[in-house]
Amino acid sequence: MFIGLISDTHGVFAEDVKAFLEPVDAIWHAGDFGTLQCAAQIAAFKPLVGVYGNCDGVPIRLEHPLYRSFECEGARILMTHIGLRRGSYWAYDPKRPQYDRNAETLISLYHPDIFICGHSHIPQVFRDSVHGFLFMNPGTCGFQGSRDVPRMALRFHLEDGKISGLEKCEMKWEQA
Repeated sequence: MFIGLISDTHGVFAEDVKAFLEPVDAIWHAGDFGTLQCAAQIAAFKPLVGVYGNCDGVPIRLEHPLYRSFECEGARILMTHIGLRRGSYWAYDPKRPQYDRNAETLISLYHPDIFICGHSHIPQVFRDSVHGFLFMNPGTCGFQGSRDVPRMALRFHLEDGKISGLEKCEMKWEQA
């Protein structure tokens, strides 16, 4: 399966994001859709699996849960919006990441192969050697937040429990 991974659209499913995600089979969204209309646009474009974020209102929370734990192509996936503790978004040690307390509880409960979050707007992919999963945060693909890092989206193939062909797309902050 070919997966597109995005987060923090904050109400805008931009054309550059759509173009990058055109070939994927499904889109996983790690929260902060921004509007129910944005979530609906993504779902109309490709099959959507998402969670709500801290900026999402009640209408989105009625459509998307706080977290998802599911299996896809032989891999256990755990997705929630807030993954890392506040204050550790940049200053983390991949050998000892500082997870949000709720994320720690979910990790202990579900033992994922892949842990996905958003929220920080900082793209990061690393292997957590303590918990044994792949940590993935696609950063933001919306137009809110710091311009210190590019807007970004990820895509990858998932088959037999393994990720291959991981690609990132760095996008400009200016809308075309």
